[in-house]
Amino acid sequence: MPRLVIPTETFMEEVRSLLSQGKEVSFTPKGYSMLPLLRTDRDSVILKKLPGAEVGDIILVRTEGRYVLHRLISMEGDKLVLQGDGNLQGTETCGPDDVLGTVIRIKRGRLGFKPGNGRFWRGLPYIVRRVILAIYRRLYKTL
Repeated sequence: MPRLVIPTETFMEEVRSLLSQGKEVSFTPKGYSMLPLLRTDRDSVILKKLPGAEVGDIILVRTEGRYVLHRLISMEGDKLVLQGDGNLQGTETCGPDDVLGTVIRIKRGRLGFKPGNGRFWRGLPYIVRRVILAIYRRLYKTL
């Protein structure tokens, strides 16, 4: 099937519109910040606008002029703190109004599954996650 490439801003505005209408939206995210859970060009996500995000959810937000699909790692009042599973440092913050949708399913090939809350992964010591990610990234380049 031929691929259609459109500007991110145009695509995400359509995603925002569909989610605000209560529809589910599916797309293939690009990037490596959600490794090892999501792999670019392999996995698709299905999102829906839910009434509220919870710690552990993977959410799509618009923050600092860009779109980010990361895990919600903490909530401090009206401040949501996000971090990609593949990011050992660095976080993003946003408000509840910046959340466009929540990942309700991940599709990998013909299989689909509900994402977990990442508690196990986030509970691993930093050095363990660092080693796992280093090995995974080296293997990923050869796949």
